[in-house]
Amino acid sequence: MKRNEINALVRKNIASLCPYSTARDEYQGGIGIFLDANESPYENGFNRYPDPHQKSLKARLGQIKGMATENIFLGNGSDEAIDLIFRIFCNPGIDNAVAIAPSYGMYGVAAGINDIELREVQLGNGFSLPTDELLKACDAHTKAIFLCSPNNPNGNAFPREDLLRIIDSFRGMVVVDEAYIDFSSIPSLKEEVLERPNLIVLQTLSKAWGMAGLRLGMAFADEYVIRLMSAVKYPYNINKSAQDSVLRLLEESVEGKVRETVSERTRVARELEQLSCVQTVFQSEANFLLVKVNDADSIYGQLIEEGIIVRNRSRIKGCESCLRITIGTREENDRLLSSLRTIK
Repeated sequence: MKRNEINALVRKNIASLCPYSTARDEYQGGIGIFLDANESPYENGFNRYPDPHQKSLKARLGQIKGMATENIFLGNGSDEAIDLIFRIFCNPGIDNAVAIAPSYGMYGVAAGINDIELREVQLGNGFSLPTDELLKACDAHTKAIFLCSPNNPNGNAFPREDLLRIIDSFRGMVVVDEAYIDFSSIPSLKEEVLERPNLIVLQTLSKAWGMAGLRLGMAFADEYVIRLMSAVKYPYNINKSAQDSVLRLLEESVEGKVRETVSERTRVARELEQLSCVQTVFQSEANFLLVKVNDADSIYGQLIEEGIIVRNRSRIKGCESCLRITIGTREENDRLLSSLRTIK
């Protein structure tokens, strides 16, 4: 899909939108006295509005991710980017989007909030990607396809060639959510946005980087798509405290923690497979394991009594009798395994 075709996908009111701007957007040069934004003049570290363009933060993330700042959008978690995609490309009550199932629940929530039909296509055997079925589910009003890879809640990553086939075949936006990519052996697709303007890749600092409490999500896309997202977002969507804290934490490498998590994922999977209450441990490229057990509700309740909380996914189609277990520290994982060994 060519860049000039993207504009036809955009809602008309968004394409003609005049975004909010500040005097500081319009003025270039050194500023010593700020009398433009009705802020308090009394310094306390937070009396000024934060940078609405997150220039310093984008520059640092661009270095880490190997992407130009023009191809980066920063949101209040990945959920903001997901919501913006519906708001930019989908006309309420008219257009639809397609997603795999089971997958991240916020696609459906954001679609519902924006009055957009979300058509879910069930994953195939072994949680495989149903490429043909996804494309068949699309019609003239389908504006976006959402694919989470590695997928939540099952943890598997989809083959690159399958994802690219969907991107190249679909005449709309394809969103590949890579929230767990740091734990995966399969490389990111983010560089593909430079050649495929209808691709949006989502990533987050909540998982491997350990910044869930700071709410910082990233979208990588064509420059035009990034400009649209920046125009529609609220001006000061990332607060100053979050920007400063993320910049500081980005100076610390997480490679060692990621390696430890992947190693623990392998060990915990191996130990779980030996337990009598466990039927199947599904392969994972994320920082969690989907585990089919004998009685999910009962085991979930017993773990709660032990002070251990996991996610009960047994009511989701395709995940019957399954628990999703996040990989913790070695000590936390040992406590989980010890508790499960007492369950028959």
